[in-house]
Amino acid sequence: MTESDDLRTALDAAAVRWPGLSRSQVLVQLALEGHRVGEAAHRLRREERLAAIERHGGALTGAFGPGYLDQLRNEWPR
Repeated sequence: MTESDDLRTALDAAAVRWPGLSRSQVLVQLALEGHRVGEAAHRLRREERLAAIERHGGALTGAFGPGYLDQLRNEWPR
């Protein structure tokens, strides 16, 4: 892997957090940490979506009367 300036900066900063590790070990640690952060963000987004569904679920209950779909379908061209 070629170290770009940005990657070099990130590895240098991470090496301070993980002293004694080789450059490749620091890269592995960064990758694992990034994965954990990404997974946590994914879980949070999922929980937020589910909470929104829970909050708004049933909000339109009763908005469409009996036979509404049949009536709508009858308006469609055949």
